Amino acid sequence: MDVAGAPPSPKNNGGPNFKEIIRESPCVFAIGVAGDSGSGKTTFTQSIREIFGEDLVSTITLDDYHLYDRKQRRERGITPLDPAANRIEQIESDLIAMKEGRTIEKPVYDHSVGTFGDPVLFTPGKILILEGLHTLFSERLREHLDFTLFVEPDRRVKEDWKIRRDMAKRGYERDQVLREIREREPDYLRYIAPQREFADVVIRISHSKYGSALARTRNVYQVSLLQDPMDQAISDVDLGIDLFSVLSLSERNFLLEFIHHEDPRRRRGEIVIDGELGLHVVQRLEQSIEEQTHVRPISLARDREYVTAVDVAQLLIAWRIIHRRIFLERCRGAFRHSGRPSNVEYLNR
Repeated sequence: MDVAGAPPSPKNNGGPNFKEIIRESPCVFAIGVAGDSGSGKTTFTQSIREIFGEDLVSTITLDDYHLYDRKQRRERGITPLDPAANRIEQIESDLIAMKEGRTIEKPVYDHSVGTFGDPVLFTPGKILILEGLHTLFSERLREHLDFTLFVEPDRRVKEDWKIRRDMAKRGYERDQVLREIREREPDYLRYIAPQREFADVVIRISHSKYGSALARTRNVYQVSLLQDPMDQAISDVDLGIDLFSVLSLSERNFLLEFIHHEDPRRRRGEIVIDGELGLHVVQRLEQSIEEQTHVRPISLARDREYVTAVDVAQLLIAWRIIHRRIFLERCRGAFRHSGRPSNVEYLNR
């Protein structure tokens, strides 16, 4: 599907590189990722970091904006999920400053010891990723985010991930982690879970229907992407399935399903991916992104015969983010003001 009112977008190898368009743009494109601690927020924007590189992509964790350190929270009987335990207004003002390309003085929270370090100067890249508990909490924050995700693993998956992470990286004992999960649950339901309603894409993760043991041995999960429909697209996305390899060569189980959600308030669809798919599925999607953005090479699943639902979900989310960036009206306006063509015009030249 081509842009309404625009000529068809040719898939040629000589077009402008979208990475260079972003580099030259005056805009800072902000991606907001919300979810509980240890829910895998970083995983689902990893493809954007790999595609565009550290020189264009910068990340802030909103844990740095905690108001109290670990000891102070215990003394006050408050969890970090409570907005009152965080500098929400400072997050808002810093986001506005970074959207304007300004350097901020960012606070630093050290999880290894549970205390604050010295603030550091932080200059945003042209793609800015904000990850945290309260990324979509306030209307002011949501107003200045250009694409939003909410990551929601089910309880068993979240417990497993959080135990592994907090024991390895934060010095917790297993019983401590489980106790903290129980203590945090009321605040999660009150303050964090409602943010899913404001996300462009809700990412749900559960153990594979083919067996929970696959999570440990091959990182296989069932991933669902609940998302709003795309209003605009440069051209069709090629997510091809080679039936010959499926019927005669594949030795792994997989599932692809689409579910239409009947909701009078909001039209949404859900893509469900499970098991392991042949590498060719991801390679075709990578090729589509390369052809339409001229960013090369895109190869997130290297040296593997099969890819997981997480791999496919990462690329589908990257696809949505790239398209949102291309069609961002405020960036088009900035291009027009500067005398340069808009992103879509630039890609179609």
